[in-house]
Amino acid sequence: MDIYEKLHNGDLYLPGDETLMKLQTACLEQLYDFNQTRPSEGQKRTQMLKEMFAEIGEDCYIEPPLHANWGGKHVHFGKQVYANFNLTLVDDTHIYVGDYTMIGPNVIIATGGHPILPQLRQQAYQYNAPVHIGKNCWLGAGVIVVPGVSIGDNTVIGAGSIVTKDIPANVVAVGNPCRVLRPIGQRDKEYYFKDRKIPQE
Repeated sequence: MDIYEKLHNGDLYLPGDETLMKLQTACLEQLYDFNQTRPSEGQKRTQMLKEMFAEIGEDCYIEPPLHANWGGKHVHFGKQVYANFNLTLVDDTHIYVGDYTMIGPNVIIATGGHPILPQLRQQAYQYNAPVHIGKNCWLGAGVIVVPGVSIGDNTVIGAGSIVTKDIPANVVAVGNPCRVLRPIGQRDKEYYFKDRKIPQE
């Protein structure tokens, strides 16, 4: 089996493999260049992301610095995804993010894991599991999403939460480990923050 296939099928593999390192280094060179762009170079950033990512929809915006193991090579963003400063994508396998999702500063989305057995870790073995984040989600500042997790459409993950299990659609979820706090409901149609009412046009 090709070593590159093992990144995506959940098998154990050695990430220091020479073939992988050569591919990964080329991706990281592109990422380095992206992070050196100036604030006025929006069009250049957009073009670079199209070259770096597996898929990226229209009108996405990622605020540098961006950190990614493979420079976004295994990342699939829908349209109008926004990511604030210091997004970390451990994209050793695929990460899927739906349209209109907003990602706060210092968020980590990880697909890479290591065996519990010390003897395997000593040899630096790794495995990967994909992450799926739905459409129109909001991940607050400092959220961590671990390998293999799915988050449903429209869901809000509160700041600082660590998402270790799947979270359904249309809920607010918070905590460590992250748990569903409540569904998105009628009050959310009237108030946008605490006692601040949504203006009626």
